[in-house]
Amino acid sequence: MAAVGGVPCWVSLMTPDQRAAEEFYGPVLSWTFQAYSDGPDSRIATVDGQPVAGFNQLAEGAGPEAERWSVYFHVEDADVVAERIAERGATVAVGPLRTGGGRAVLAADQWGAPFGLWQGDGPASWGVGTGPAPAWLQLHTRDAFAAAVFYGEIFDWMDDPSHGVTYEEQYDEIVVRLEGHPVAGLRGGALESPPDPRIRTRWEPYFRVPDLDTAVDAAEREGGEVVTPPREGPLGRTVTLRDPKGASFCLLST
Repeated sequence: MAAVGGVPCWVSLMTPDQRAAEEFYGPVLSWTFQAYSDGPDSRIATVDGQPVAGFNQLAEGAGPEAERWSVYFHVEDADVVAERIAERGATVAVGPLRTGGGRAVLAADQWGAPFGLWQGDGPASWGVGTGPAPAWLQLHTRDAFAAAVFYGEIFDWMDDPSHGVTYEEQYDEIVVRLEGHPVAGLRGGALESPPDPRIRTRWEPYFRVPDLDTAVDAAEREGGEVVTPPREGPLGRTVTLRDPKGASFCLLST
């Protein structure tokens, strides 16, 4: 996990059926799962003992739209960043609250995409583009430029160079770089509450797999759905999938 604030430090799936989620993602991505000290409703996906992502049980009664992947950003002061979020008309849904040896915030940006804050230590080996952690993070939002301003302001990306974060326009999106390495893209065109979940605002993780076609076959066999068929792009060969409960995510092979 990054030692400075304002950089992605974790991804987590909020799901109404934790066991079913594990039974889907395990075969597709060769993940195993272990309990997390935060309680029985929190589990961690691992590969060869290395942490990949969190799996958290949604409260009973949560609607189907509540199942989503979320990105967490490391912060040095959760109270300060939560206040900045609220000041900009975005939502602080939970926290800051003490949990798991740190302090957490669940929030949504101005266009409804959920994300989180984490103040504290975490897996030192976890980093976007390294090991089994996501190879890439994608924000689907209404206005990529406005989103870059929002996230840049709440995390001090431009005012505090110690973060090592820069961003630039590339192709049809804003690319966020950490120490020169691309870690996330901000892409416009999504809607806040559309009838079609494929165009709603959201963060999506890209997980690297050795064989894309084999992974897609496994996803369909386990009840998942192909949203966007495999295609070549700047990142490599990618596919967008939806798990059996509706959360979208992407796979990548190079």
